[in-house]
Amino acid sequence: MNVSVVPCHRPTSLETTVTLAEDHLAVKNENQKRAADRGQWASKTEYMLAVAGNVVGLGNVWRFPYLCYRNGGGAFLVPYGLLSVVLGVPMFLLESSVGQYTQEGFVTCWRKLCPLAQGIGCAQLVTKMYDFSYILMQVWALFYLVFSFRAQLPWATCENTWNTDKKHYNSTMRRALGISGGIDELGSVRWELALCLLACWVFCYFSIWKGVRSSGKVVYFTATFPYVMLLILLVRGATLPGAWEGIYYYLYPDLNRLANLEVWLEAGSQICFSYSLTVGILNVLGSYNKYNNNCYKDCFWLCLLNSGTSFVAGFVVFSVLGFMAQKQGVPVESVVESGPGLAFIAYPQATAMMPFPQFWTVCFFLMLILLSVDTHFVTVECFITTISDLFPKLFRKPGRHELLVLFVCSSFFLVHLLLVTEGGIYIFHNATLYDLYEPGLTCLFVSGADRLINIIEDMTGQRPSVFFKLCWKYIIPLLSLVSQKWLNTFINDWYTYPDWAYALGWAMTLSSVLMVPLWAAGQMCVTAGTFRQVSAHLFNSIQLCYLLIWSVLVFQRLFVLCRPTEDLDRQERDLEDEGTTVELRTSAATS
Repeated sequence: MNVSVVPCHRPTSLETTVTLAEDHLAVKNENQKRAADRGQWASKTEYMLAVAGNVVGLGNVWRFPYLCYRNGGGAFLVPYGLLSVVLGVPMFLLESSVGQYTQEGFVTCWRKLCPLAQGIGCAQLVTKMYDFSYILMQVWALFYLVFSFRAQLPWATCENTWNTDKKHYNSTMRRALGISGGIDELGSVRWELALCLLACWVFCYFSIWKGVRSSGKVVYFTATFPYVMLLILLVRGATLPGAWEGIYYYLYPDLNRLANLEVWLEAGSQICFSYSLTVGILNVLGSYNKYNNNCYKDCFWLCLLNSGTSFVAGFVVFSVLGFMAQKQGVPVESVVESGPGLAFIAYPQATAMMPFPQFWTVCFFLMLILLSVDTHFVTVECFITTISDLFPKLFRKPGRHELLVLFVCSSFFLVHLLLVTEGGIYIFHNATLYDLYEPGLTCLFVSGADRLINIIEDMTGQRPSVFFKLCWKYIIPLLSLVSQKWLNTFINDWYTYPDWAYALGWAMTLSSVLMVPLWAAGQMCVTAGTFRQVSAHLFNSIQLCYLLIWSVLVFQRLFVLCRPTEDLDRQERDLEDEGTTVELRTSAATS
């Protein structure tokens, strides 16, 4: 019997080259189409200004200076500077680069990186809705700005009918904001504050209704003009009598405070707060970059800008406090009671003592508004981006994005009417009391420090040093074990919450925190395998054998769920194939 043998055709190097090139071109075209549908920054400048506008906010003006003077003055700069190097910069780079690499929001980003940890993105999504309440700071600043145009500033005297036997600036704030006796007394909506709230949400809508195409243009003004105001106030503050006494108090190092663990904890909290770490914003903003954007270099410049702004803002604030202390004949430490008190109590009172008080008050509150407005609309934009990435077929059709933005802004405007009632300040304080920052959790779920370093090198052409690897794998997770949230606001001095309010606050916290273990447990249950069957079958067997088998199955699922998804693996293989294509093309040309 004759058997014909058909020789197996092996592709030549030229055919292999053509196939790899076609596959890579198809993937590249798909990525470009997706980027066009999703949107990208029109320029590198827009990205830098958007990130700068978000991370440089109210915390730089009142939170950093207050923490600095409360925790040893210049000595506070030691833990702040050290933690900014080992915590702030590495985490900033990690989140920005992961967003740029995955091109996803902070939920779908985790879905690709580590399906088991997608609960982190869900927790961030819930937290974002609570973060929207920070618009109340913008509302207060706008309200104070309107009052700043009056011939007689309301906080310039104690002779008002609403002043009480308490410190007059506290009672002035009570009158201006219509503060009730407690969270149990919501009272009616303050129509002046409601109009300010409406104006803030309308501005937010038109800043982001076209996505990054509109927000990228708005930040040219909102992210730069505050520095003009800051420079004006810095020059004015330095020329006030008593200014140097305040600056000396701001910078005088009490080295004994370095032995206090709380000082280090508050420095770490300030780094997380001001750098916008672990809240997903850096991921989303980075996801609108082109793949080859140099996020490595951007990270250093943006972190330097943030910390530098905080340091300069301290001179602005404490030069005025030194002037105020000299006018009142009291020590500087008696002027400031809390962080927000700098912005809405002490500083307005100080500007009222200056010549042309209306001008300086307008400059100050205009700066506060612009510092808060871009932080707010960038936060809302990140929330909407994440929703769109979760349901791209629904929200990426023409006109759908604008409707989604309108729905979100309108809904939260109605919800936030509670914040502009007479008891709204207590709700605001309770809603923001339990913010948590857990950078270590983020690092623990990132799929391999070496792999991340290779990704950054491929995107930017620069390989991060081994220092970043050590921070991601060891230092930051260790620091997160002893981290806690900074809790102190001016309201604590004159109000104690009922137990049910604290319970509500913890419930809000758990609504986001529990997302992480619940999602992980759910994924462990639904992932393909025989975990349930084996568990039921071995229920009456020897416990040791049961635990061993259970552990093997758990680790099997952990191995699957902690690996990046196939599309990311395919993307990396495409990059490797691109290098192989170049080599094959070279060999084909020479043969």
